[in-house]
Amino acid sequence: MYPDDRVLVAYVPSPADFDLIQRQNWYRIPYASAPKGVYAEWVAFYFGAAFGSRKWSVQAYAPRLGHELLQRRDLLPDQPDHPRAEDWYFRLQLGAVTFLERPIISLQWRRITFLHTTWDRFQDAVELNDLFLDGEAYVDRAFTVLKDGRSQAQFPYTISQPSRLKEPRTLYYS
Repeated sequence: MYPDDRVLVAYVPSPADFDLIQRQNWYRIPYASAPKGVYAEWVAFYFGAAFGSRKWSVQAYAPRLGHELLQRRDLLPDQPDHPRAEDWYFRLQLGAVTFLERPIISLQWRRITFLHTTWDRFQDAVELNDLFLDGEAYVDRAFTVLKDGRSQAQFPYTISQPSRLKEPRTLYYS
């Protein structure tokens, strides 16, 4: 685990879905609404209202080992007549699910489907807003989330040297 490891916080609507995650070690994301960041090293699970006293919190996480693209009917063969049976889904293969000693809670209800953060923020978070923290102690989240091996992530640095340049220049680091 490295501070700049990418963490995808993903919504889990029901205990039955979380049971499937734990038993079969995978999580599904509809291709049509998939976030950039399927390539995150970790997937954390944000529980929905159906979880009762555990609702609106991140309780667990797992390493992402890989992913593949499948139709829903192949993911859930016991639901062949589902209205979205023909739709495409990413199946994120996961390692063992680990429960947090101290859940990351939401102080108020939030509609979250996916949230990107970095491992250092995830480790330090007490409440959901902490996953967005900025500061010198944290890795640049935007740069980290963008670098997925396929895109050319660039972080702009503005350099200004009034004595030699007529106007500031923006350089890109990739």
